[in-house]
Amino acid sequence: MTNGKKILGEERRNLLIDWLQTSDKPLTGNELAKRTNVSRQVIVQDISILKAKKHPILATAQGYMYVKTERPAKASRIIACCHTPAETKEELFLLVDHGVTVRQVMVEHALYGELSASLMVSSRQDVEQFCAHLQSTKAALLSELTNGVHLHEIEAQTEEQLDSAIAALDRRGFILND
Repeated sequence: MTNGKKILGEERRNLLIDWLQTSDKPLTGNELAKRTNVSRQVIVQDISILKAKKHPILATAQGYMYVKTERPAKASRIIACCHTPAETKEELFLLVDHGVTVRQVMVEHALYGELSASLMVSSRQDVEQFCAHLQSTKAALLSELTNGVHLHEIEAQTEEQLDSAIAALDRRGFILND
């Protein structure tokens, strides 16, 4: 913390990097703004500057994360899904209940091409937070741009966990089959 003292420019950005690198969970823009006694918008600008300087910072629905390059190898896949917005929570619960992390969501937009967003959802608590944030912001899901069709990049410790999660989604009718 900064004891209510406003921290300026480069010093603030160095603190942001340190806090993000040492945190085991995402840190929100509001939390970082409070720690540095600046507005959330200043934090958003600082994060943009740090990203431009090639710092691997990921903006997720839960907050900012510093991507650690020394991640243990995990099984990962990209899956094609289709469901209504009302079924989003159920889809995410099915995935995390099988030990899967939903890294991102992607859609193929007619005008812009591929659009993606980081999710980094790996627990029921993460799903609840994501859905609460969705409800409070009244934002649209990316899948609403494509009539429910979307891709997820998912990962787990084992291929078997991915197989099991995908089978559960398929039984529920959420997997887009050819």
